[in-house]
Amino acid sequence: MTADEASGPQKAGYYHLARAVLYREFLLFVRYPANAIGGIVISLFFFGVLFYGGRMLAGQALTDSIEGIIVGYFLWTLSVGAYSSISNDIGSEVQWGTLERHVMTPFGFAPVALLKGAAKVVRTFLISSIILGAMLLITGTRLELHVGTIVVVASLSILSVLGLGFAAGGITVLYKRIGNWLNLLQFGFVVLISAPALEVPWLKVLPLAHGSDLLQRTMVGGVRLWEFPPADVALLVVVAVGYLGLGYAVFQVSTRRARRLGVLGDY
Repeated sequence: MTADEASGPQKAGYYHLARAVLYREFLLFVRYPANAIGGIVISLFFFGVLFYGGRMLAGQALTDSIEGIIVGYFLWTLSVGAYSSISNDIGSEVQWGTLERHVMTPFGFAPVALLKGAAKVVRTFLISSIILGAMLLITGTRLELHVGTIVVVASLSILSVLGLGFAAGGITVLYKRIGNWLNLLQFGFVVLISAPALEVPWLKVLPLAHGSDLLQRTMVGGVRLWEFPPADVALLVVVAVGYLGLGYAVFQVSTRRARRLGVLGDY
């Protein structure tokens, strides 16, 4: 008998959980490539309608603002992927009747959902990067692609969206079928991403708004991360952590209430 066998099974930690979740996401991507390709095609189709239709109607006005439109659309695809990774996944667990199994795990459902969301964000980054490259080819546009700065700013920007996804998932646990409202919120991201154009200072505390502004300055103006004013970076971090923490709290309160009401496993 070896030393490992004598010591018995090893307790799994968050490292093992993260590795399993990432591997699961990889398998889903490999085994169902048609679904991933379909998402890319649909995103590019809508962008094509926006670009060619807008060029017919607005002409030079659209051409002059095409860089901002591309950056905004890139952030929107990231945001939708991050948001749906949490809210839709929790909704599916409720519908399939597997939510209680996650709740009874040693980790609890919230950490599992958070890591699953992080894994889907990684996949969304890859898919959105492909969409970004295709948009640049379609429009013949050049952007400043400082990868490190883009990854940091975009990641912090969509952390607030993960918080919204957690809050939406918690409400789903309580009220079950609210898919239409969840889908409607995705279109609200367009307003949030466009908020910097309104030049209203208090809008910076909303999800995506400040991050959209910094991402525009990075990809269009070529500003690096260390060139931003410290106050701007600090606000981006505070907004990201604040909304993620708030959404996590709403999810925890909602799941506890669902357990008290005995509706956690109902659908």
